[in-house]
Amino acid sequence: MSVNVISKPANETNITVAGAGPIGALLAIILARKGYNINLFESRPDSRQHDIYQGKSINIALSDRGWLALEAVGIAEQVRKEALPMKKRVMHGVDGTITEQAYGKDDQAIWSVSRAGINEQLLNLAEKEANVELHFEKRLTHVDFTTGCSSFSFDVAQSKGHIEIDADYIFGADGAFSKVRRLAQETPRFSYSQSFMPQSYIELTIPANENETGDARFKMEKEALHIWPRKDFMLIALPNPDGSFTCTLFMNYESKHDEAYSFCNLTERSQVVKFFNENFADAMPILADPIDDFMSKKASPLFLVKVDPWVINNKVALIGDAAHAMVPYYGQGMNCGFEDCRELGEIIDQYKGQWCDIFLAYQKQRKINADAITELAQRNFVEMSELSGDSNFLLQKKIEAKFHQLQPELWVPLYSMVTFCPHLPYSQALAIGDQQKLIMAKIMQIPDIESCWQDDFVYEKLLQLVQENTKNKDNLDV
Repeated sequence: MSVNVISKPANETNITVAGAGPIGALLAIILARKGYNINLFESRPDSRQHDIYQGKSINIALSDRGWLALEAVGIAEQVRKEALPMKKRVMHGVDGTITEQAYGKDDQAIWSVSRAGINEQLLNLAEKEANVELHFEKRLTHVDFTTGCSSFSFDVAQSKGHIEIDADYIFGADGAFSKVRRLAQETPRFSYSQSFMPQSYIELTIPANENETGDARFKMEKEALHIWPRKDFMLIALPNPDGSFTCTLFMNYESKHDEAYSFCNLTERSQVVKFFNENFADAMPILADPIDDFMSKKASPLFLVKVDPWVINNKVALIGDAAHAMVPYYGQGMNCGFEDCRELGEIIDQYKGQWCDIFLAYQKQRKINADAITELAQRNFVEMSELSGDSNFLLQKKIEAKFHQLQPELWVPLYSMVTFCPHLPYSQALAIGDQQKLIMAKIMQIPDIESCWQDDFVYEKLLQLVQENTKNKDNLDV
């Protein structure tokens, strides 16, 4: 067994980044451009040469917070060439009726991008940095939370051994199942919780139309995120550049009662056939072998991770899903992780490389916002699976959109604040959104709102409620 030791260069700062997924690769680039020497480690093979994302969603929804981080390292336009805009939700009713809801205004969109593709582009960029060294198939075995040193083992091509890294600092960017975080649980006063959601998920596929080119390859509207909302479960579909759609079925893992659908009680083929035909009749002709896929796949769990602190001994820090794994219902998991990296870069500049101050500001600035988007993501399952198909909810969204057009400075819908306002902290979006919810509850109680929602008096009332809320808030602040 061989032992390799990587010592930190004299008079230079050496940083180890554990995890070479999209977050770790972006972090390595940002840190390297601040002048630090980076060793980027990944336990899996190089994703540019191997498919390492089996069992994970192959699509991610990239919005303005993610784009802002990619622009900061100069790769946004390259990524955009291989991304598809989704300008609206398209809701598919049980009876086959279709309704639509724009995500924003004008050409605002969230973007469907390949997880593997964006990882590959970021790794290529990281590899071009002179002070970044990439290490694949190296498994983290030890972290010294006092010195910042760590050890990695390898067993590749009949060669076994381990590497000892002498570093000033370590970042755990190794995802929802973070080994850095697991080791941190052995340190004093480290709080950790993992909460499994009732829902799990499997992926299905809508293939492209064969022998077609351009938009004809797509079997549904391509510039949309498609949802089949069914209250306790839902199917969603995101477009791919090749004309296919990646579909995800979210459903309770276990049933609350015998009649409810769940992964655990859909075990017989006849049950699965009935389930799909009753709930997704319009999708059945275009899905590729959904029954066989369902029967052969194991449902993947969804869970939340909360840790405190994110920084241990001013030597080791967590970032991305390692610090705040969330459910995917707001499409902000990777966007939040990218924002972690971008804002850390700004904090480094602000505190001129003084890492005690940097870590303190990073923890304070990012944790409150990660907690906020985690809460919003958890809430959004109800909106997507139940409310997105509800006529009153859709009417409320129309009223909000019109009021935003009339009073853009006073009212920005919550979804737009989260998705299209990258400089607005998640925590502020959550607080404003909670106030908006109370105000809209009063508006929706107006008699015959369904028929009078476009009348001027509705928006005069809405303006009055917003102004009263602002005045009350100002008084409380005083």
